[in-house]
Amino acid sequence: MPAPTVFLVDDDPAIRYSIPVLLATANLPTECFASGEEFLSAFDSNRHGCLLLDIRMPGISGTELQQELARRQSHLPIIFMTAYADLATGVEAMKQGAADFLAKPINGAKLLAVVQDALDRNRLDRRAETVRLQFESRLLKLTSREREVLLLALSGMANKEIAQRLNTSLRTIEGHRARIYLKTDVASLLELAQKASAVGVTLAALAAAVGAAGKID
Repeated sequence: MPAPTVFLVDDDPAIRYSIPVLLATANLPTECFASGEEFLSAFDSNRHGCLLLDIRMPGISGTELQQELARRQSHLPIIFMTAYADLATGVEAMKQGAADFLAKPINGAKLLAVVQDALDRNRLDRRAETVRLQFESRLLKLTSREREVLLLALSGMANKEIAQRLNTSLRTIEGHRARIYLKTDVASLLELAQKASAVGVTLAALAAAVGAAGKID
């Protein structure tokens, strides 16, 4: 995987010069953009790193760019920078998911620490997303009947009750559950639920996802 990149969006040429020089001392590659529009034209959701973003710029503002990236489901942590110590704007930006909010002139040591934290956060988020997608891909391997059995099991029904509900034998249900565990790489329903929880999927969401997947068979 390529090294993470610090994306810098600021209309001030001096900032676009000085910050990359600072980040280079920590061996952090930087790509600079003079506007939000310029950044969006080059945006690639597969790239990873973090975004250093000025709030007040001509054209698309920093907060508007934050909103657009949210619509595009970007996982880049955003560190806002501003020459105007606007506390209300900073609080709102943090509520919308910003990683941090720095006032200019930027303290070099503080910036390096904040950027490293954001890169660590992005790496962990991407790892968690990969695990989640792998888990969901295993669910998609279940047949319609296996999904049906899983939904009933998630509702708390025992194998015997499921067999009665589906008008089949207990052994058949046991076979379905064994294949469910094999395909989802778990040893029990409890472990399946724990894996779902570990990747941020609640039991209700898991049941909904399994049910939705079953509808496309």
